[in-house]
Amino acid sequence: MKLVSIITPTFNAEQFILQTIQSVLEQTYTHWELILVDDCSSDATWELIHSISDSRIKCFKLDQNFGPGVARNFAIQQAKGNYIAFLDADDVWKPQKLAKQLQFMEDENLPMTFSFYEQIDEEGKSLHKQITAPLEVSYNQLFYCNWIGNLTGIYSVDFFGKIPISSIKKRQDWILWLTLVQKIKTVKPVPESLAFYRVRKDSVSSSKVKLIQYNYAIYRNFHENHPLKAAFNTALFLVHQLLIKPRFTKTI
Repeated sequence: MKLVSIITPTFNAEQFILQTIQSVLEQTYTHWELILVDDCSSDATWELIHSISDSRIKCFKLDQNFGPGVARNFAIQQAKGNYIAFLDADDVWKPQKLAKQLQFMEDENLPMTFSFYEQIDEEGKSLHKQITAPLEVSYNQLFYCNWIGNLTGIYSVDFFGKIPISSIKKRQDWILWLTLVQKIKTVKPVPESLAFYRVRKDSVSSSKVKLIQYNYAIYRNFHENHPLKAAFNTALFLVHQLLIKPRFTKTI
């Protein structure tokens, strides 16, 4: 069995982290390592992640708060797996998440994949929304819309190597997926929901204004667009976000 390294940065996550870890412990695919990197939490997160006794769980603590990008990169450096998957400290996987994705990648001969997912609120209650995606996503489609939920993405280290996370403050996952898909041209999802994304009132993705600012910064800096071109691409992103992506949100 090939080893899956699961990357989870934590910061003041005491409310959710045990549920997140439990969803990894319940995976039907058991050959994994969970790398938890605490970004200098001021609550009980560090104590809680140490309360679980399992040799597959590896805990590290940064000596100051650097942000999730640094924490993820530190975790990636420690990873020993053939695959790298990501799970934030407030999200949850379904028990067959890893098993189904790895089987799908083997069946389709793919070096990466993602899946559909469902939304829950801060109390873990269903928001009755399933986020789906096209059954094949090209680089150009991904360029104007991040179809890959970070909690569902997984890629082969044997194929890509270890890809560092961008130092940009937000939208690091989108940059990672663009970097990977640029190499393989298209990516396919497992066409079913395999995870739960927690929608929080204080989350960055809940702020539409901030989303526009961060996306403009990516087009301007990461893609080295001229300011006018970056603004144009941001406008196209908004068209996809407001008119196209909602068509892939299903009521359940």
